[in-house]
Amino acid sequence: MDESTVRERLAAVEDPDLGDDVVSLGLVNAIDVDDDAGVVRVSLALGAPYSPHETRIAERVREELSDLEYDVDLSASVPSDLSGDEQVLPGVKNVIAVASGKGGVGKSTVAVNLAAGLSELGARVGLFDADVYGPNVPRMVDADEAPRATGEETIVPPEKYGMRLMSMAFLVGEDDPVIWRGPMVHKVLTQLVEDVEWGELDYMVLDLPPGTGDTQLTILQTLPLTGAVIVTTPEDVALDDANKGLRMFGKHDTNVLGIVENMSGFVCPDCGSEHDVFGKGGGKAFAADNDLPFLGGVPLDPDVRKGGDGGKPIVLREDSDTADAFRLVTENVANNVGIVQRRKASQRAASGPPSQ
Repeated sequence: MDESTVRERLAAVEDPDLGDDVVSLGLVNAIDVDDDAGVVRVSLALGAPYSPHETRIAERVREELSDLEYDVDLSASVPSDLSGDEQVLPGVKNVIAVASGKGGVGKSTVAVNLAAGLSELGARVGLFDADVYGPNVPRMVDADEAPRATGEETIVPPEKYGMRLMSMAFLVGEDDPVIWRGPMVHKVLTQLVEDVEWGELDYMVLDLPPGTGDTQLTILQTLPLTGAVIVTTPEDVALDDANKGLRMFGKHDTNVLGIVENMSGFVCPDCGSEHDVFGKGGGKAFAADNDLPFLGGVPLDPDVRKGGDGGKPIVLREDSDTADAFRLVTENVANNVGIVQRRKASQRAASGPPSQ
C-alpha cells in the first residue's frame, strides 16, 4: 500500500458542488500510509463542519478505502492565507454575517435559529449580537448569565444551547438607549471581538443591525467574513432594501451565501388555508435575478414569535414545519460555506505554493 494507490481510490470521490473529483480539485491536503500501525491518514480541505455535503464527501472517502486492511483516519482543514499574528479570530473557522436592508424582516430571528441549528448539528458555535442599537439576542435565547471578566482583562462569554454568546445588551442597562457615533461603535465592536475568549469555533454567526451604516462597515473592515446571509420578506419594499445590502457586500468583495425569505406565507391554524400576508416568492425571485442561492422560505408562524419571546429558538423543536424550514436554511448555509472554503482551497492548490 502506498500514497499513489490511495490517491487513485480518492479520484472516484466527486465533489457534489464543484463539478470534479477531490483529487483533481486539490482537496486532498496530505496522505500518510502507516504500515506499522495499519492506518491510512487522509487530510481533506473541508471547511464547513457538519454541512451535509461535506459529511457526504467524508463518507465517500471512507467507502472508497473501506476494503483496505487499514484503519482510515480522516482530518479536515483549510489553510489560511494569513499568519497566526495576522488573524483576527485565529480559532474561528467561519464567520457568517446575517444582514438585512431594513428592520422588521426577522433578521435576528434568522440569526438565532441559524446559530442554534448549527449547534444542534454538533458544530461549535458562537453567536455575536452586533446590533449595538437594538440588541435582542439574549432575550431570544433566554441568556440569564452575564459574561465573566478574567484577570487578564478578557471576557468569557456565557453559553446557551451550546452557543457562546456576546451582545451589547450584556454591557448596558436593560432600558438604556445606545446613542453612539461611528468611532465609538468601531471601538466597542473591535473590543468585543478581540477581547472575548471565543475559543475554537466552527462557526461564528453575527447578527448585524439593519441597513448599511457604521456597524456594517466596521465588521467588513475588521473581520474575515466567510460570507453573508441576506434576510428579506417577500414584498417589494423589503426587496428594494435587501438590494442595497447586497450591493454593500459586493463593494467589499464579501461572498453572499444566499437569500432567506422570511414570513413567506401564513397558514391559518384554524382553517388550514394559506394567506400571502406579505406576498410570496419575492425573495426567491430576488435570488434568481442576482444569480444567488435561495436558502429557503420560512413561514409566518406565531410559534416563531413565542420562541423568540420565550427564549427557545423554534429550530430546536421536532414537531414543527417551521422548524424544518429553519433546519433546511441551516443546512443550505453550511453547504454554501463549504463551497466557499473548498473553492478557495482548490484555487490555492491550482496556483501552487507561494514563491520564496
